[in-house]
Amino acid sequence: MWKVLIALCLVMTGANLAIAEQITIAAAANLNFAFREIATEYEKSSGNQVRLTFGSSGNFYSQIQNGAPFDLFFSADIEYPQKLEEAGLTVPGSLYQYAVGRIVLWTGHESRIDVTKGMEALREPTVKKVAIANPKHAPYGRAAVAAMEYFKVYDQVKDKLVLGENISQAAQFIESGACDIGIIALSLAVTPAMKSKGMYWEIPVGAHLPLEQAVVVLKSSKQQESAEQFLAFLKGERGQEIMKRHGFTQPN
Repeated sequence: MWKVLIALCLVMTGANLAIAEQITIAAAANLNFAFREIATEYEKSSGNQVRLTFGSSGNFYSQIQNGAPFDLFFSADIEYPQKLEEAGLTVPGSLYQYAVGRIVLWTGHESRIDVTKGMEALREPTVKKVAIANPKHAPYGRAAVAAMEYFKVYDQVKDKLVLGENISQAAQFIESGACDIGIIALSLAVTPAMKSKGMYWEIPVGAHLPLEQAVVVLKSSKQQESAEQFLAFLKGERGQEIMKRHGFTQPN
């Protein structure tokens, strides 16, 4: 009897292993903390595995054009996914705007820079280096430049800019003290580590174009059904609660 039960368990375990799939996600760097939590929750509920790769949206866009094996692409803007859709590289109808992001001015507690002054703080004589994401391929970097231009401080600051490969690297530059101040994603500023080390000022949404973040399922994906399941989890109540807690708002 026990032999039969053990054999049955082994068969069932083997079946579960066969059914479980792994999806590979290319995600904008500002999603780092939110998506690690969402992926963990999704894995528990689905039995599938999630492989996350974080970076700049522009770099992912180029990689996908060149055949990078991702199942889902979560961009920090809507333009890169739209371009992939126009190129016929996405599953038709899968384009979805999943969040709106925010940017903030951040500096460490050890700094004497008063971020409550807003963007005027960038004019202070003690500011020698300002970190932002590279605007050439990072939507959050472009938003940072637009905000500085809106507040008419860009000309005074442009020679002090230190460009991170993505928004996470820009945050690391300030957190480590390599830069005095910077413009980063709200989703990074609200993490426990950064909240304990510094302070931030939220840049008004009207100072730059909305950071409309969109996702697509890639046509080359061999796990399209599991990719759709992950997207459904993100859209659900638990996924949206996590996104909101990490500083994102739902699109109108």
